Amino acid sequence: MEITLKGDKEFEDIPSLKTKALRINLNENIYGTFAEIGAGQETVRQFFRAGGGSGTIAKAMSAYDKDFSDSIYGIESDGRYVTEARLRKMLDHEINLIEERLSRDKHPNKMFFSYANTVATIDFAKQYKGHGWVGIRYQIEQDKPYNEIILHLRFKENDARLQQETLGILGTNLIYGAYYKYNEPKKLLRYLYDHLDKDQIEIDTINFAGPVFENVDNRLMSLQLVKNGMTDAVMFAPDGNNVLPAKILYKKNILALRGSFRPVTKVNIDMFEKSYEMFVKENKVDPNNTQVVFEITLSNLRAEGEIDEQDFMDRAKLLCSLGHTVLISNFQEYYKLVEYFSQYSKNRMGLAMGVNNLVDIFDEKYYRHLSGGILEAFGKLFFKDLRVYLYPMVNEDGTLTDSETLKVHPRMKELYKFFKYNGKVVDITDFDPSILTIFSRSVLKAIASGDEGWESMLPPGVAKIIKEKSLFGYEAEEVFREE
Repeated sequence: MEITLKGDKEFEDIPSLKTKALRINLNENIYGTFAEIGAGQETVRQFFRAGGGSGTIAKAMSAYDKDFSDSIYGIESDGRYVTEARLRKMLDHEINLIEERLSRDKHPNKMFFSYANTVATIDFAKQYKGHGWVGIRYQIEQDKPYNEIILHLRFKENDARLQQETLGILGTNLIYGAYYKYNEPKKLLRYLYDHLDKDQIEIDTINFAGPVFENVDNRLMSLQLVKNGMTDAVMFAPDGNNVLPAKILYKKNILALRGSFRPVTKVNIDMFEKSYEMFVKENKVDPNNTQVVFEITLSNLRAEGEIDEQDFMDRAKLLCSLGHTVLISNFQEYYKLVEYFSQYSKNRMGLAMGVNNLVDIFDEKYYRHLSGGILEAFGKLFFKDLRVYLYPMVNEDGTLTDSETLKVHPRMKELYKFFKYNGKVVDITDFDPSILTIFSRSVLKAIASGDEGWESMLPPGVAKIIKEKSLFGYEAEEVFREE
């Protein structure tokens, strides 16, 4: 069987699961343990069935009973079992046991590993499809520091048995990739879906760590998940690591700002600060339970038809430096973004945007794929407990365009008035008029051209980072001296 892998020009044969497991088993130096909780021992089963497992499998276990699990791995502070913290405790415990029980004198060439997963499959009512954490901690050289790959998955299938089989396939792909594709992490990521379909499983978080991945930026790997269609959106924190969206957004009040942030300007920050002040004063909004998200859509990452990864990294570094949480999505339409947030929270939400973005929302061309057209989209967008905070735009003649003066298509005029009258669109009034003429595209052009004065258009500290890291095509002036 041959398929074309996204991003590869050539055709490549995909090894069967048996071939992958057998290659691991026949490598006399790979040796470790399997600890699987929640969906059977589906991964290790692949290695047992392939043959030659005695040279690879030191131990296989499932601690299903919660008391047994707690006695082995300890009790979680939140009392939950399907968490990243639980997975890490499992990996810690199992690796420590290998090191304690197996003498390096007797096994000088062994590369130890521990594979673990903790998952919850679909419930009997079939209302909750389930999710899980999967990871491997392993060596690629004997007696060297360990490397680690940890991911979070969501099941899409409606049958527990199918989910178990899917987990076994993913686990086998992960172990094989960890050993034989670690030097090509982007390929390793894509190969996780060998013998799987995108409608079987979603990977929404992955983090690489350890010496062989020291040059891997997990924000860039986060982008690959969306780029490859493995998930609709990923989130990463200011520390640079991917974070589980469910963990960050669960039951929160959410304020989202969409933009190119290329680069982030004083206007972006003013829009954030002023909309946030309004949002936390709303009914049913608890400032201590509010999450602000800066969102960049995949369409905003494209340059000349392809995603410019370096450009993405430049923006990510700046937003992280300002302490913000960033969401990368493939949601071109706002209603899809709101639907996504609604998976995790039913609390009040807010969208901060400029005039042009709001005008685009009322453009019918974005909703032709929906059977209900723009009305269906608006039902999904504004049916939720949501409000749009509108940042004004300055015109060439010095006048302002806000929610009262903006013009939408004549067919949309009454629809817009309906939402405006019902308080779904409100103006940000306490804005800074002195910065309304700042546009990211002008700043970007000035940086690339080496013009002066662009620094004053950016938030404090941002210009310094751009210069220090040579972001957005900035070139530091070189001083030449005659010897």
